[in-house]
Amino acid sequence: MYEKNGDKYFIVDGHVHLWDGRESNHKNVHGKQFIDCFYDYHKNLSPQEYLWDYDTYTYYGPDRLERDLFVDGYVDHAIFQATLLSDFYRNGFGQTEEALALVAKHPGKLTYNHAYDPRHGEAGLEQLRRDAERMNLKGVKLYTAEWHGDSRGYKLDDPWSRRYLEECLELGITNIHVHKGPTIRPLDRDAFDVSDIDKVATDYLDLRFIVEHVGLPRLEDFCWIATQESNVYGGLAVALPFIHTRPRYFAQIIGELLYWLDEDRILFGSDYALWTPKWLIEQFVDFQIPEDMLGEYPQITVAQKQKILGLNAAALYDIEVPAELRAAESPAPQLLVRETV
Repeated sequence: MYEKNGDKYFIVDGHVHLWDGRESNHKNVHGKQFIDCFYDYHKNLSPQEYLWDYDTYTYYGPDRLERDLFVDGYVDHAIFQATLLSDFYRNGFGQTEEALALVAKHPGKLTYNHAYDPRHGEAGLEQLRRDAERMNLKGVKLYTAEWHGDSRGYKLDDPWSRRYLEECLELGITNIHVHKGPTIRPLDRDAFDVSDIDKVATDYLDLRFIVEHVGLPRLEDFCWIATQESNVYGGLAVALPFIHTRPRYFAQIIGELLYWLDEDRILFGSDYALWTPKWLIEQFVDFQIPEDMLGEYPQITVAQKQKILGLNAAALYDIEVPAELRAAESPAPQLLVRETV
């Protein structure tokens, strides 16, 4: 738990990875393009004292993750968001078995969200059922721009995607995390468009759609959707590092999110190991809307920061919150009766 000026913050890092981007795992040139693009984001948005060398960045391993999150990073609970990229990596980008081993090692401190691809059809549905049982899935992470053979992406409202969402309902997987953010080489930017969120959020009211990276660079589109769809949430991964390089831009992002969504539907995520949680948490707790922007955005409060940094995700995943913070807890999301689609 992080504490500053007598205020305590229960930290749930809602977006972490354990990846293998080493050359030995590259299936083709796109594996290198992808990890190099990740490293460019890391270099361009991190404080100098938190920069990693390239070799460490391509594979840091479980021990480094434990230290960066739980020893140095103030994190009380972290949620793995799987990224497989099977067309680019021999053994997948995200390391499923290593991550699951860490979940078993740290009961109550880690949650694992696996991935699926609706383009795998019936075989993929069978795999999803097996994964849900073995991994105790409460959430999944979807990459709508992921390549699969000749296909360079899909939409959440495609027929097969709807079939998988129906299966998630049957399996009790209610948290649907979707990468809807900046493009990553060589993926196509338009395959991350947020418009399909609008359709499925309307049709599947008893699922929660967590839009990772709050739709950047389509923040306005995301906000207009999220204000209408109460089961749409925003994940701050990738948005948060601008607190260091472009604080006024971050003030605009968080100001717009608080205006449109309110503080109960915004989730902290470091996107580890793109960035480490320590400096993001410290800078977010210290962050204030610049004085000359207060005419448009109200000042962010301690209570709002407490919700964003952990209490909101704790409500989504039924994570136990320390007694002294329970009064500030976000209300448990109410799943609505599903409409026929």
